[in-house]
Amino acid sequence: MSHPLTPARPSDTGLRGRLPRYALYLAGCVVFASGATLFIHSGLGVDPLDVLSLGILEHVPLTIGLAQAMIAAVCVALWSVWNRRRPVVMPFVTFLLCGSLIDLMRLADPQWIRPVPALALAVLLCAYGSGLIIMSGTGIRAMDLIVISLHQRMGVPFWAAKVGVEAVLLTLGWLLGGPVGVGTLAFLVFVDGLIQPFMAFNARVLKLTNHGLAAPAAGSSRPLRPVLGSAR
Repeated sequence: MSHPLTPARPSDTGLRGRLPRYALYLAGCVVFASGATLFIHSGLGVDPLDVLSLGILEHVPLTIGLAQAMIAAVCVALWSVWNRRRPVVMPFVTFLLCGSLIDLMRLADPQWIRPVPALALAVLLCAYGSGLIIMSGTGIRAMDLIVISLHQRMGVPFWAAKVGVEAVLLTLGWLLGGPVGVGTLAFLVFVDGLIQPFMAFNARVLKLTNHGLAAPAAGSSRPLRPVLGSAR
């Protein structure tokens, strides 16, 4: 039986073989954007990426979108050098797509949801949506590329690598003057901690293939090549 974080077989090639992955990717973006919208609505804090982005804005005259794009570019560059691969562009597509979906969803302004229930639902949706995006192997978020490399190359458990990377972002942002709230800590502990169990559930119960966390054969020294749908 394959490990829940490892695909049972190589991903199919060709458009027809990739359609299920694209559907998984789009579903992940919608679910994640829904959670992010509720996260904003709760007003109980921002996620670690926003903490760093807002911290940068305390010192540099940028927009939050540009600050996040800069952080993503740094993560992609680190991943590219570490794995000796060309930089990929799909993480930026995911960034723009999720941002646009959040803008649309915020128009609904669900005032009937109280802050604490909104935060709880946001945690579940953000974690599940992130898991779907990673499992699709398409448009994996820039930070998660680093997380996956830590997991595959150094054997760090995925959840620990995810929490560690986000904790670095949070700490840097806090030192720069970014805001930290109870929602920020909830995101760090619960969203990052639930992604791996959700992916395991999808693999074992829903029989979804995890295209994003392909592990090399034992003893192999080849650079790891998670399928991203954009490196070719």
